[in-house]
Amino acid sequence: MMHGLPPDPDLPLAAFITDMDGVVTSTHKKHAYAWKLVFDDFLAKVSERDGRPFVPFDAVADFAGLVDGLPRYEGARSFLGARGIVLPYGTPDDWIDHETLCGLGNRKNALFNELVRTHGAEVFGSTVALIRALRARGVRTAVVSSSKNCRMLLDRCGLHDLFEAIVDGQYAAEHHLPGKPAPDTYLRAAALLNVAPDKSAMVEDAIAGVQSGRAGGFGLVIGIDRGAGWEALLAGGADVVVDDLAELDGLMPVNGMAV
Repeated sequence: MMHGLPPDPDLPLAAFITDMDGVVTSTHKKHAYAWKLVFDDFLAKVSERDGRPFVPFDAVADFAGLVDGLPRYEGARSFLGARGIVLPYGTPDDWIDHETLCGLGNRKNALFNELVRTHGAEVFGSTVALIRALRARGVRTAVVSSSKNCRMLLDRCGLHDLFEAIVDGQYAAEHHLPGKPAPDTYLRAAALLNVAPDKSAMVEDAIAGVQSGRAGGFGLVIGIDRGAGWEALLAGGADVVVDDLAELDGLMPVNGMAV
């Protein structure tokens, strides 16, 4: 079901920039599950060691509200901070058994990669179909992801030809770009396409993601409700929220015509 305002038919849409997990692929569920395994194990140790009550990680509410869309180490900091737990940052080379933000994040990444290797990654066909239709009409396309696994997923799913530019977690680290909800990664993607943000649409399933689109002044901020809740996505800055991009068929303005 669509919430908010449908796309402005007069928007001169020249670029379409999407998140990866939860928009192009359904791997957001694997991310949430991997985080749950890591956090629940850590919280159980803290509970036994410090006498804290054990409250497990909620793979829906906690993931959507505190982790989704953030770079992995910042996701660990965000969730643990909400529980009143402070860990040293560590370094990106920390072993997966280190009790640091980087250690927890690296363990989560290893589990996520194993889940993808074992079970594969599903693609949202409606997202791919819309992007291909827009590309056929001359709209430029890019993908933005906090994950450093973005290129691996594109390779695995055979979707490298879908995007002209990729701004993922690895690119952000190399170019010192802050992650969502800062708009920098999305603004860089628009710059790589040589299209102004106000002539671009962006798509996100994370609250931090739509916040970055609103902060970046994008012409159309689309939220996909994969669990964050349409109200939260609208409050975060989405112009319109849908359950699936198929709901926007025939409503995306390109060169004065709808796609």
